[in-house]
Amino acid sequence: MKPGVMDITLPELEQAARFILGTVPPTPQYAWPKLARRAGCTVWVKHENHTPTGAFKLRGGLIYMDRWSRARGGSAGIVSATRGNHGQSLAFAANRLGIPATIYVPHGNSPDQNSAMRGFGARLVETGRDFDEAKQAAQRAAAAEGLHFVPSFHRDLVVGVASYALEFLRAVPALETVYVGIGMGSGIAALIAVRDLLGLRIDIVGVVAERAPAAARSFAAGKPVTTPTAETFADGIATREPTGEAVEVMCRGAARIVEVSEDEMAEAVRNYFDDTHQVAEGAGAAPLAALLRERERVARRTVGVVLSGGNIERARFMEILGGATPAAATHHA
Repeated sequence: MKPGVMDITLPELEQAARFILGTVPPTPQYAWPKLARRAGCTVWVKHENHTPTGAFKLRGGLIYMDRWSRARGGSAGIVSATRGNHGQSLAFAANRLGIPATIYVPHGNSPDQNSAMRGFGARLVETGRDFDEAKQAAQRAAAAEGLHFVPSFHRDLVVGVASYALEFLRAVPALETVYVGIGMGSGIAALIAVRDLLGLRIDIVGVVAERAPAAARSFAAGKPVTTPTAETFADGIATREPTGEAVEVMCRGAARIVEVSEDEMAEAVRNYFDDTHQVAEGAGAAPLAALLRERERVARRTVGVVLSGGNIERARFMEILGGATPAAATHHA
């Protein structure tokens, strides 16, 4: 049987973390006093918005592309699908290795994310009504053009992403609860793996948008459950087709999954700016939104939130700072 996320070892994670340090310096974690007053508990923020692509995904792309490039065989290049941060990570890593990267995005995708991926050298194809339709088109292109399809959840991606969790949990081992957003699952799987390997007793709480609840429904059912729509402005968690291995890891290691509203995520974006002067994208703010929803449950505890990314376009950020909640495009299966 192929190795899976359950088989990751601490020496493997530490070796990957050393490799990633050549490109991504450790990101900071700060306990912000204004957030603590707002939430009624000690709040440590892991600032994955400080990587060279503005999001945690870069770590996974670096490990995946390094390992694949050394065993690539005859493939002409890679192809993948994204709403942005995964694609940026692959474009960045592939460009460093001189490997052509084609990234599929849905129609109406963030112009800022698209220009960033092109800036890292990727060829972009816009197709489909949402991430999952773009993914299906990318898989077809891989077969037709002799390209290697890179999934959004894979053991090598988790190994790379886990370097943020190693940094965070070693820096603040007193954490009692950590909130982390769930897109395709690499961020939460990495936290669970590191928590278990370090032998820590931390409740890991996944966070999804109420309007993109596939991961929450899968967690409740104990198996992958797809949803017909993912209608959230939080692009990084706008998914509706979970993978089996990600669901298995969540069911084994997460304490619970919290669903947050569009208004709560927009408010959390404003809270981050008011209390820390950090720019958070919707998915990056979702963990803070969940903490604030559960403030009574975690009162006076030591809590972590993963600010997974800060890639939000100016117009949307200004709309949120002005007090509004952005509309989300309606994406149907």
